[in-house]
Amino acid sequence: MYPIRRNRRLRTNKAIRSLVRETIISPNDFLVPLFVVEGKGIKEEIASMPNYYRYSLDLLEAEVKELWKLGLKSVLLFVKVPDNLKDNKGTEALNPDGLMQRAIKTVKNVCPDMLVMTDVALDPYSSFGHDGIIENGKIVNDDTVEVLAEMSLSHAQAGADFVAPSDMMDGRILAIRETLEDEGFTDTGIMSYSAKYASAFYGPFRDALDSAPVDAQEIPKDKKTYQMDYANRFEAIRETEMDIDEGADIVMVKPGLCYLDIVREIKNEVDVPVAVYQVSGEYAMLKAAAEKGWLNHDAVMMEQVTAIKRAGADIIASYFAKDVVKLIS
Repeated sequence: MYPIRRNRRLRTNKAIRSLVRETIISPNDFLVPLFVVEGKGIKEEIASMPNYYRYSLDLLEAEVKELWKLGLKSVLLFVKVPDNLKDNKGTEALNPDGLMQRAIKTVKNVCPDMLVMTDVALDPYSSFGHDGIIENGKIVNDDTVEVLAEMSLSHAQAGADFVAPSDMMDGRILAIRETLEDEGFTDTGIMSYSAKYASAFYGPFRDALDSAPVDAQEIPKDKKTYQMDYANRFEAIRETEMDIDEGADIVMVKPGLCYLDIVREIKNEVDVPVAVYQVSGEYAMLKAAAEKGWLNHDAVMMEQVTAIKRAGADIIASYFAKDVVKLIS
């Protein structure tokens, strides 16, 4: 066929490249993580996540309004819980007047149409920094699941549109689904962290929420007994299919860039939307490299989020969401 067929004709200039581009990034692709703290007038930068902040509820209002104006219509809420409210059973997670519950109401009051998703896990509330209750040095599954189901119900009662269990306990999706259904919250969705790996990329996030596992002899030093082994591929498909069978409306792969093969595998297998979390370590690495002048921040950022969508992501949870939308607009 050569030279009749010349592929470079479709790369000749920006106009033709744009016309035939297969993967398009828009504000509708993004879910924006937001970190919330107690107090007033607080907008504090996270040291390991440059240009990303924790907000008190009063300043959360302004941030949500800005996101909406940018066309970003979905947020994922996380809370930094004071140490004096933490215990082994995550008791504060069920407080109807807790920080998460008030954050949900704050977002809905200031922007009723904003889609609100909430983190469901015990680590922000745990005195040990783990996603589950600890007994005899082990993370106990079923007792933890009971708390997660009640936690999800509390979020739904506060006005959450979706709950997002990030804990990786077995059977928690079914327990949450049944609890929500029994209490009449049939329209509350579940976005399950279905393939969440025991990754080294979560460090800055744990700084943001002060939720890292504590270094104590009687408890696990990491989360490898419940988060997935990063060497495993087929396990991710099994986990995801089980969550869908239990009632998950959206499934997630976490982290992002090192797991795009998993994203494509899952996208090829399931018929529900697939989310990807571009995690704090991925964000921090690019920020650091760009600060050193080693990488072009915007160019690499766009290449990364495009790769995630190209791999099959329907939803991208990303700390870059505002930066991307400002750039493409």
